[in-house]
Amino acid sequence: MQEIRIGSRDSLLAVIQSETVIASIRRTDPETDVRLITMKTTGDKILDRTLDKVGGKGLFVKELDRALANHEVDFTVHSLKDMPMELADGLPIVAVSPRADVRDVLVLPEGVDTLSPELPIGCSSARRRIQLQRLFPGYRIESVRGNVQTRLRKLDGGQYGALVLAAAGLHRLGLEHRISRYFSVDEILPAAGQAIIAVQGRAGEDTGCLRGYHDPDAMACMLAERAFVRKLDGGCSSPVAAYAHLENGRLHVRGMYVSEDEKNVCFGERTGLPGQAVQLGTLLAEQLMAEGGKA
Repeated sequence: MQEIRIGSRDSLLAVIQSETVIASIRRTDPETDVRLITMKTTGDKILDRTLDKVGGKGLFVKELDRALANHEVDFTVHSLKDMPMELADGLPIVAVSPRADVRDVLVLPEGVDTLSPELPIGCSSARRRIQLQRLFPGYRIESVRGNVQTRLRKLDGGQYGALVLAAAGLHRLGLEHRISRYFSVDEILPAAGQAIIAVQGRAGEDTGCLRGYHDPDAMACMLAERAFVRKLDGGCSSPVAAYAHLENGRLHVRGMYVSEDEKNVCFGERTGLPGQAVQLGTLLAEQLMAEGGKA
């Protein structure tokens, strides 16, 4: 019997996401023995500093990349938005899930139905902070780290008046009842890759077991969004947003560029064919850089 080992972070959300991959593999190849191997990453251990201060999104994949490269696991599973733009050599993204709800949401403390102006709104990225400052002028926006459950404990404990989180993660955790408000993509443009689960593998190896999991439409969106961010050299600390979706066979790519001093915030859109995904993302980044004064 063939054995496939799936590597994952050990957080509850990461495990739930990995289990969707495992279930799909078992449906595709019922005779395959699929095993989950979890590990704590450096990004999970360092919670007292923002990601840009300690090495960026790569801290969430370093240990998993090492296990994959060393053949300790056969595939690794990630939230696509947590993956760095430059992947380790020989470890490509080999499959992506259909996209779930891409929106960001507002979460209030348990039993509270109005946003307190006295307490800060907690969020985990410069992308959210920039857009929240436009939506909630006068409110303090502060960084919050940790997994979803840790952030909710901080919220309910009175450290924050609200959190802004990804809808997809809350839905996957069965915590949709905590959502007080959904932000449209016009209000808060999502992070590149938000609401997509990515599977990483070793180049040149068989990925047939993932054929029932992979979604080509989500892959086209991923390519466009990541090309946009890569052109802007955007990491976890850069206030960059990108969102692509398919409609009537056309790929629509939207992006946000923020100048280094954060005085210029530019939004734009490009439309083309799915096969032009990388080109569309790159051209949109060049357009917004020119408009924002970076080019």
